[in-house]
Amino acid sequence: MTHSTDTGGYRDIRARSVVSSTRAQPGGGVTTGLTELDEATLVARARDRDPAAFELLVRRYQRRIYTLCLRMLNGATGDAEDVAQETFVTAWRRLPEIQHEAAFGSWLYRTATNKCLTVLQRRKPTAELNEESAPQDLAHDPARAAGNTAAMQALAVALRRLPPPQRACWLLREVHGRSYQEIADLVGTTPTAVRGRIARARAELAEVMKPWR
Repeated sequence: MTHSTDTGGYRDIRARSVVSSTRAQPGGGVTTGLTELDEATLVARARDRDPAAFELLVRRYQRRIYTLCLRMLNGATGDAEDVAQETFVTAWRRLPEIQHEAAFGSWLYRTATNKCLTVLQRRKPTAELNEESAPQDLAHDPARAAGNTAAMQALAVALRRLPPPQRACWLLREVHGRSYQEIADLVGTTPTAVRGRIARARAELAEVMKPWR
């Protein structure tokens, strides 16, 4: 079961606002030349405190990170925006610690996932549905959305009732397409444990979704 990673509640997390408080050198916006660079080069330049390079990295990842946070945090748009922004602020501050440029994306996912789990541990679970967490393709197709409202609500509520570790693994696998090994690295466990969590999550969700099969 794979869902769109776009969300109707998405708001642009302005890269410049992330960098502005920690900017180490003056500079303009993203230049045409930078957009042609590969990710490893951008990470290397951002690690050398190039704010324009980091701004472009944020723009490349912000929707994916925000979507992960939104679904991890039960559709709470405010919390999702806060955690996504905190993730990029942390990335800017800790970039010098990232030795392998290719690991940047995985590091972002791990940081966002851990921050979301921390937020979930601090608050009581809720089964309220936030319509802004619905996939964007449904939000832009009223007829289809009307036909899928009950199923989406059931799935959303079921996801929110999963233990946070199961929900994280399921989302990283089914929504973000990460491998079992990648998920294990992201959440700090083994691939076997990840498979077990996802299997339990799938079984629970399949039971809930039986009426719509």
